[in-house]
Amino acid sequence: MALYGSLDVLPLQVAQAAHFAAAFAYVAEARRAGTEAHRLLAGLPAGETGRVELTGGAFALPQAYVSRGRTEGRWETHRAYIDLQAVLEGEELMEVADRERLVVQEDLTPGRDVIFYQPFDEGSVLRLKPGLAAIYFPPDAHLGCIAIGKPGLVRKVVVKVPIALQ
Repeated sequence: MALYGSLDVLPLQVAQAAHFAAAFAYVAEARRAGTEAHRLLAGLPAGETGRVELTGGAFALPQAYVSRGRTEGRWETHRAYIDLQAVLEGEELMEVADRERLVVQEDLTPGRDVIFYQPFDEGSVLRLKPGLAAIYFPPDAHLGCIAIGKPGLVRKVVVKVPIALQ
């Protein structure tokens, strides 16, 4: 099941820490003012996503967006990548559930490595804010970008870590 916690502790909880080294290094860089990763994320207008290639086949997707109502999002999973999602500015709710409990709505694999699911109301809720992150494995359906109260700006880094090292 998904891992959730502090960016100080989370790297110690992953089973194959070396497999996630590039992901955690990029998130740490994005948190440090004055770095290229921080400037990229801070400079993104709302609604934009960047892409940064990392080692081992991983890549980072720095994002800026306005959080939204829960019903505006879609449940999703991935087959080829594990998601490390770290909020660096703002906060949002994310829900997680075992994909076996959901019904597939649209399968866009392998091209986009995303499977979308029909609405589901029995997920567990995580609150992501600066310093916290979640790791979603292929069995972990997740629904993100959910506003806490009214919508607000969120700056987040999603790092896609390949299931198999390349």
